[in-house]
Amino acid sequence: MLRRFRADLHVHTCLSPCGDLQMSPQKIPAQARRQGVELIAICDHNSAKNVPAVIRCAEGTGIVVLPGMEICTSEEIHLLAIFENLDLVEQMQSLIYRHLEGRNNPEVFGLQVIANELDEVMGYEEKLLSRGINLTVDQVVDKIHRLGGVAVASHIDRESYSVISQLGFIPDTLRFDALELTRHIRTEEARKRFAGSRTWTFIRNSDAHYLDDIGINTCEYLLECPTYAEISKALKGEDGRMVCEA
Repeated sequence: MLRRFRADLHVHTCLSPCGDLQMSPQKIPAQARRQGVELIAICDHNSAKNVPAVIRCAEGTGIVVLPGMEICTSEEIHLLAIFENLDLVEQMQSLIYRHLEGRNNPEVFGLQVIANELDEVMGYEEKLLSRGINLTVDQVVDKIHRLGGVAVASHIDRESYSVISQLGFIPDTLRFDALELTRHIRTEEARKRFAGSRTWTFIRNSDAHYLDDIGINTCEYLLECPTYAEISKALKGEDGRMVCEA
């Protein structure tokens, strides 16, 4: 039987240099539960090193955690890459790291904390995660799909780091599975401004960098159960699964 599940598919951890240090593996699932969110995706900037710890912390809580990343392309376009399992997201991370240059300066860009399921600091990521990688948006979307993931254009109504802000439009060659909206725009307005001649699936996520932001901008999905496979079907509108009006 299909029912609605509330999801927030864009949550950062303390690994992201702009993420608050309170965004720890233990605290994130607990906050999602308090906010009535049943499904989240961890999407740190250009890395997935905190995803395993969050998944372990969510066990037994009723919160499902999908592995993901928020990738910054050579054009400085942000997009979400969400996968079915850890092996796939780690393959994506290996590719990203091969094309990511620069060393982090914590005093300038912030700490990039790698934590375990006990919220203990295991180390600090030395790569500069806030930097764009040496791959274009077309190349990144293609790789995501080759690994069986979904590619979502991040916060398209923002004036920076979005496909619209960087390119001015969405090229017909790009095969995004969905476009993400912030809480600052209505879906009806977004369809008029961004849809063009194509029919896009719009979704909403919090892009949470602070605990209080988790769940402030979410979508409901009509699914059989809260899994990657069901979300993937919903984004395509397959087998009765769907994104409820964002």
